[in-house]
Amino acid sequence: MAEYQNIFTAVQAVGPVHHGIEHKTESTRDGEPFLVHLIGRFGNAQIGPIYLGALGVASIFFGTLAFNIMGFNMLASVNWDPIQFVRQLFWLALEPPAPSHGLGLAPLNQGGWWQIAGLFLTVSILLWWMRTYRRARELGMGTHVAWAFLAPIWLFLVLGLFRPVLMGNWGEAVPFGIFPHLDWTAAFSIRYGNLFYNPFHMLSIAFLYGSALLFAMHGATILAVSRFGGEREIEQITDRGTASERAALFWRWTMGFNATMESIHRWAWWFAVLTPITGGIGILLTGTVVDNWYLWAVKHGVAPMYPAVWAPVIDPATLQGVKP
Repeated sequence: MAEYQNIFTAVQAVGPVHHGIEHKTESTRDGEPFLVHLIGRFGNAQIGPIYLGALGVASIFFGTLAFNIMGFNMLASVNWDPIQFVRQLFWLALEPPAPSHGLGLAPLNQGGWWQIAGLFLTVSILLWWMRTYRRARELGMGTHVAWAFLAPIWLFLVLGLFRPVLMGNWGEAVPFGIFPHLDWTAAFSIRYGNLFYNPFHMLSIAFLYGSALLFAMHGATILAVSRFGGEREIEQITDRGTASERAALFWRWTMGFNATMESIHRWAWWFAVLTPITGGIGILLTGTVVDNWYLWAVKHGVAPMYPAVWAPVIDPATLQGVKP
């Protein structure tokens, strides 16, 4: 197994395809499973069978409607020119209604399409969450994935639903589009006194970087002990083998941190989940509770007051000897 101790090499198991375990209730799985070598380089080489069910089909239906509404509105914004659509795709947007429309229904070409697309997209995501939860229960799994999925859904709803409702108009919501979304984020931060001073934004970034660090360290550790069966983590939680022992010893020796095959997943789960949860709280408080995060930080001793670098501007008309 020594030849597999390289980050660029992987063990790829090839064998008879498997149709999956029996569900508690009858379900139809579509497609005959098959193997793809290149896919096996990144994970399990088997593709299929797939099960969508009523919730999966409904979710894809509403998601496709939302995607098409966004796409056709962006295409219309470049006068239905497919070349310009491709060329400017990253800059195109479907904008929310103007603040003057409040929380009412706006005309289609003045934000109404954004409202419809947002409704369909929200329904699609919530249906997919229900599907995730039900699939886990059907397979006898824990529902950890569903609750983790709910964390980014919380942030999505804060940006497009909860905060706009609290602020009293849909114009506070995020536009659909790639660069316009980023532009909204930059303008949002400037408008409310630099979001970096928002303590919940600080927590969100800490959990984001922490997640990256934890997942990188965990992935590296398991790959490093894969020659000892380290990828069979579940078994080694209750029946520790040499892989688990070596991995734990390594981290005790190098970091003074005693992780187990189970605890590292709990740490990583919480760090990842708390990233959008704390971020959503910070966004929800912006404009509703705090109007300027820099002034808030100065008031609470988080940031220093900017020094008076520039001399005050004097009105020349007030100077002595000036004639009217």
